[in-house]
Amino acid sequence: MIAPGSGFPLLPCQARWVALGLALVLLGGCAQLGSARSDGRMSAVPIPAAWSRAGEANRPASTTNELQSWWRRLDDPRLDQLIAAAMTAAPDLRTAQTKLRQARASRDLAVGNLYPSLGVSASANRSKTGTAEARTQYVAGFDASWEPPIFGGKRDAAAGAQADVAASEATLAAAQVSLAAEVALEYVTLRAYQQRLAIARDNTASQTETLQITDWRQQAGLTTMLNVEQARTNLEQSRAAIPGLETGRAQAEHRLAVLTGQVPGALADRLREAKPLPRAPDGVAVGIPADTIRQRPDVRAAELTLQAEVARSAEQEAALYPSLTLSGSWGWNAFSSAALGGGDTLVRSLAGSLAATLFDGGRIRAGIAVQDAVQERALVAYESSILTALEDVENALVAYAAGRTRLDTQRRAAESARSAAQLARTLYEAGSVDFQQVLDTDRTRLSAEDGLASAESDLLAAVIKLYKALGGGWQPGGDTAAGTSQDARS
Repeated sequence: MIAPGSGFPLLPCQARWVALGLALVLLGGCAQLGSARSDGRMSAVPIPAAWSRAGEANRPASTTNELQSWWRRLDDPRLDQLIAAAMTAAPDLRTAQTKLRQARASRDLAVGNLYPSLGVSASANRSKTGTAEARTQYVAGFDASWEPPIFGGKRDAAAGAQADVAASEATLAAAQVSLAAEVALEYVTLRAYQQRLAIARDNTASQTETLQITDWRQQAGLTTMLNVEQARTNLEQSRAAIPGLETGRAQAEHRLAVLTGQVPGALADRLREAKPLPRAPDGVAVGIPADTIRQRPDVRAAELTLQAEVARSAEQEAALYPSLTLSGSWGWNAFSSAALGGGDTLVRSLAGSLAATLFDGGRIRAGIAVQDAVQERALVAYESSILTALEDVENALVAYAAGRTRLDTQRRAAESARSAAQLARTLYEAGSVDFQQVLDTDRTRLSAEDGLASAESDLLAAVIKLYKALGGGWQPGGDTAAGTSQDARS
């Protein structure tokens, strides 16, 4: 046996000690690898059996179809078209799709490393030595090499890359969930602004009429100029609110255009006509917390990211094992091209090598420690995603219940305010009440009607956020949300 790094033979006893030392180093690496691989724990966050406010949604059972295309329950064809367009052209979704393609290519690369490589080569080399005649040597053949993953390093790398692909698919689904909710929220905002603008303009028209009546009464000596100026002030204050509402409506329209992959203003013709708010469903199927954790793609993405990091930790630890490389070649070597292929020119070789690191200054273990920290961070992110999902649903359930209560109350208030305003005007024209009563009831009516429009839009927003919190808006096994492809083509 030859001592490493020298040209001198070792004595038999020395050879045994060197072999024993190498075996101990390799066994130590095996022990380190086995203990570290068993440390890939998943989250231990407890999942409650039921929501604390589950009754707020009225319908305790959930269906997959309802969640996949939840916006159809709002019964607004224009909203369906906008979400379909967004699912095919939104910049955020296209970014997630490119990341998925990148992850799939990286996965294919990692899987390819598991297989042998085979190559073919041919060469011609003309040489001359001293006074001998120049000769040309021809070489042709096949070469193969393979590093079998006997200790799992490359298999772990492939497993990690596959988990990355699944995590990217889940991230794309999470982007679909967010996109559908954002489009729906902006659409509701747009329709709410249109409704509030109609209310403001109706009240402005009513106050213009009140100002005219007050002016006539002042000219007839039945009231004072003070009442005229108060009526004009009330009218101008109502008019002053209209530009702000117009700005909000335009901004919502522009945002919808961008979400559907178009320039701001592209939807002006389609959305200019005022339409009523979508119809809020009577209830939402919330299911149980465990269903939500399974349905939420962001939670699934965090879990898969953790699995990928666990696999990469195992890949790092595999460096403690020796690596085996097999190589071989088969071909011909001759001094004439015509002789290539003959049996007497056939050349074959097969070789194997085993390599292990004896000392590297702690680099391998440092790399393992770095990856362990990355894995721990992925575990914390996964646990945080579960807690966030549970919090989102509980908050959305509270907002949904409060929105329904507020809407019922605000509807009654608006009805009373309209009746009071009409009665005050009639009594004022008859001279039974002073003008201040008219002004007060007009202001109250405007506030109540505007509040009713806001309550309707807030309830719809609560419904949308609840569906988003439940993880609705994506189709398992697909790259687009359920039901949108057909709408986009129509």
